[in-house]
Amino acid sequence: MLERYRCPVPFHAVRTRFLGNIATPDMQALPIKTVEALWGGELPTLDTMDAANELIGALVMGLWNRLTRHQQRAAPFRLIRLEVPATREGMAKLARLRKEELEGFNDGLFGDKESLDLPERAHKALGTLAEIRAMLEASQVLAEDPSKPAEPDEIAVTLSHFRELTRIAEHEMHEAVLSCTRARRQMMQGLPTHRPVLH
Repeated sequence: MLERYRCPVPFHAVRTRFLGNIATPDMQALPIKTVEALWGGELPTLDTMDAANELIGALVMGLWNRLTRHQQRAAPFRLIRLEVPATREGMAKLARLRKEELEGFNDGLFGDKESLDLPERAHKALGTLAEIRAMLEASQVLAEDPSKPAEPDEIAVTLSHFRELTRIAEHEMHEAVLSCTRARRQMMQGLPTHRPVLH
């Protein structure tokens, strides 16, 4: 469906963007705004109400709702698994995919905000994720530069490092989600409730 409506954000980044937005402590964040942001701020042109319902149903009622289960400690989120050959192209492809996933999570968490008051554990997790993203970007640049040496055995070692970075990134994303979810619950409990007027 993302392909059909020419969504500029690839599916792997949509997943992590949604996950970040599910966890965000920003109380004004809305799923529909995150969906619209995939197309730059407004939904693509849809011919019929059925087409609109199908798109929103697939993204919000389907993907979004499935991702909400990752707010539980027993249901950690997993990044997309991709088998790539031990070549420059394979290394660049995997580095780009992981980088886009981490950027998506960050984009979803912050939305249109420049800064957020994050819990300490989430703040620490984002620092680790930023370091991993920088390593992936450096690896992608290296792999895409034919003037730099890249022997097959060196590439194989780098890909094994990517697997370890993937596990660390998944752990840190899960900790950030859990930490933000707890903080949001506490904020909700702290909101004043007014006694309804009975007529």
